[in-house]
Amino acid sequence: MTTSDADDAAPELYDSLDGQVALVTGANRGLGAEIARQLRDLGATVYAGSRQMDNETPDGTERVLLDVTQEGDVEAAVDGIFDEVGRLDVLVNNAGIIGPDGDIVAAPTAELDRTLAVNLRGPMLLCKHAVPLLLQHDGGRVVNLSSGMGALREGQSGGSPGYRISKTGLNGLTAYLEGEYSDDGLIANSVCPGWVRTDMGGDGASKSVEDGAATPVWLCRFRPGAPSGQFWRNRQPIDW
Repeated sequence: MTTSDADDAAPELYDSLDGQVALVTGANRGLGAEIARQLRDLGATVYAGSRQMDNETPDGTERVLLDVTQEGDVEAAVDGIFDEVGRLDVLVNNAGIIGPDGDIVAAPTAELDRTLAVNLRGPMLLCKHAVPLLLQHDGGRVVNLSSGMGALREGQSGGSPGYRISKTGLNGLTAYLEGEYSDDGLIANSVCPGWVRTDMGGDGASKSVEDGAATPVWLCRFRPGAPSGQFWRNRQPIDW
């Protein structure tokens, strides 16, 4: 589906996610916690991933140990969901870090590696293990939390090389999922939530956490046949 087609389409949405199951990574704070909370309120059974089991996750969600850099955690989380409820309808790849500031010359290699591991390799591992479950029912959704800082048409100056490049790569993952699995019914989209008042965004950011979560949650409500393989902001497709 082209960007213009997606722009013209009025996506059909689930009013309720009752009976559906969602996994949200990095769900112990910020955007991840708010997305998990809103999906819970829509009736979904929500597995809230956190790197440490003593981290708080939203009430009414199922806390799951999930460090996205550890394939053992990823495999155990997905297998555990299958064992407990037998299905997965929505995967939200939210976990992310900003990584080193400055330019790529000054950035410590270990910090670049860590940023790519969390922001890009992690979502790839989640998809590797979760896609078979998502394909069991037509219209399984993957929502990748990306950023305009990774858009190729945007100016790429201003530091944060690991973050920018990892988000460009995350958009590439979305395009791959669309190309590889759309005929099987998978719906994959990237989303820029905007500048949000989280630990990463800071107190001066222009959007509340609730507003930042609105478009990701909207994408989670897409019914089979809804737009896929796109990059969204404020419920509108934007340029890669």
